[in-house]
Amino acid sequence: MTAFGMTSFDEIYGLPDPRGYFARLGPYAYQTPGHAQPVFRALAGELAPRRRTVIDVCCSYGINTALLNHDVTLDELYAHYTSPRAVGLTTAELAARDRDFYASRRRPDAVRAVGIDISGPALEYAVAVGLLDEGHRVDLETEEPGEGLRRSATAAGLVTITGGTSFLTGRTFARLFAAAGRPLPVAAFVLRTHDYGPISRCLESYGLAVERAGATRRQRRFTDPGEQRRAVAAVTALGEDPAGKESEGYFHTRLHLAR
Repeated sequence: MTAFGMTSFDEIYGLPDPRGYFARLGPYAYQTPGHAQPVFRALAGELAPRRRTVIDVCCSYGINTALLNHDVTLDELYAHYTSPRAVGLTTAELAARDRDFYASRRRPDAVRAVGIDISGPALEYAVAVGLLDEGHRVDLETEEPGEGLRRSATAAGLVTITGGTSFLTGRTFARLFAAAGRPLPVAAFVLRTHDYGPISRCLESYGLAVERAGATRRQRRFTDPGEQRRAVAAVTALGEDPAGKESEGYFHTRLHLAR
C-alpha cells in the first residue's frame, strides 16, 4: 500500500518486459497515458529544434514515449502485449518483435526520449526496443543525476510524468533543473488523492507558472471497496468533491502544466 492506502503494483515494474504491466493493469482499465498522449504530443510539437528532448519521469517501460513518438494507441498496446501470440514469446523474442513493431510506427516528428526510473529491467527493455534513447536508473529524491543525465538535461525542453507524483517532492524537479541549468516545463497528470501543492510551489519558485486543468480524467478502477473508501476520504480531505468521480469507482487525475 502507498501512504494513503492505494494498492501497490510494484511487482509489475521489475519484470523483464511489459507483458505483466498490461496484464495486471488491464482489468482495472488503467488509462492515464492514453489521456496524456494528445497533450504531450501538442507540447512536444511546440519545442524549439535545439530543445527537442523530452524527459519522462517514472517512465517504467517507456509507455508514454511509445504513445508520444509512434502511431499507436494505448488500447492497441494492451492488445499487443496481452495477445496469445505475445504471451507465448520469450523476452528476447518479444523484444525483437517490438523493435519492428515500433520502428514501423515511428512518427516523422518523433522527439529524443530520455527516461528516468528506479527499475533497471523496465529501462533496459525500453531502450532495447527503441522507445527510449536513454534510460537513467536513478532516484532523484535521494540521488544526484549522473553525468549522462546532466548532459541530456541541458538539451531538454519538456518533463513529463503520468504516474509517480504521489511519491515525489520538489527535490526531484530541483535536481533536474540544476542539471539542465534552467527550469524546464513540466506536464504532470496528478491523482486527486495527492496534494501537488508543495511541488507546485517548488516549480513556482523557479519562475514557472503552474496551470491546473479544470477537467479531470479517469486513471483506473479501484481494486476493492476499501481502496475506494480511502480514496474518497483523501480527496475530501484535500477539499475536492468525489461525487461523480471517485464515488463512481475510479481514481481521477488532473493535468498540472508548469511553464
